[in-house]
Amino acid sequence: MVASTMAESTMKPSAEGQTTAAKLIYFSSASNYTHRFVEKLGFADDLVARLPLITSRPTLLTTEPYVLLFPTYGGGDGRGAVPKQVIKFLNVPENRDLLQGIIASGNTNFHDAYCLGGDIVARKTDKPVMYRFELMGTEQDVTKVKEGLEEFWGKQ
Repeated sequence: MVASTMAESTMKPSAEGQTTAAKLIYFSSASNYTHRFVEKLGFADDLVARLPLITSRPTLLTTEPYVLLFPTYGGGDGRGAVPKQVIKFLNVPENRDLLQGIIASGNTNFHDAYCLGGDIVARKTDKPVMYRFELMGTEQDVTKVKEGLEEFWGKQ
């Protein structure tokens, strides 16, 4: 199970920030919906790292290929759909280069903007949206994402 301090235990300090070799990097707001979903996946702590909630802190620096999981913000026009923490993380060229795919969460009440943040990052990075789920996800979502990631990682 992913502990709330899990990211700290899997990272090493560097001059720019914390480095990580996690295969799944995620952002979760203070609501912790995304964090709860990641906990349900049950991956070992060394496979998962959480982006800092506070943007004034240094972002993570990844050293290995990874999948990025994050929620969509906003409710309609797409402005602000990608969390600032995700933008900051992807503005680091090495982080962007090692991105393999995206898992997006959202709210179906947003209609056409459901998981729009994932679509925006996919377009800008030319990487696929591997899965979409609503809010904290269903048990089916958890199973599909867990099995899909295990299969994907097994091919690398």
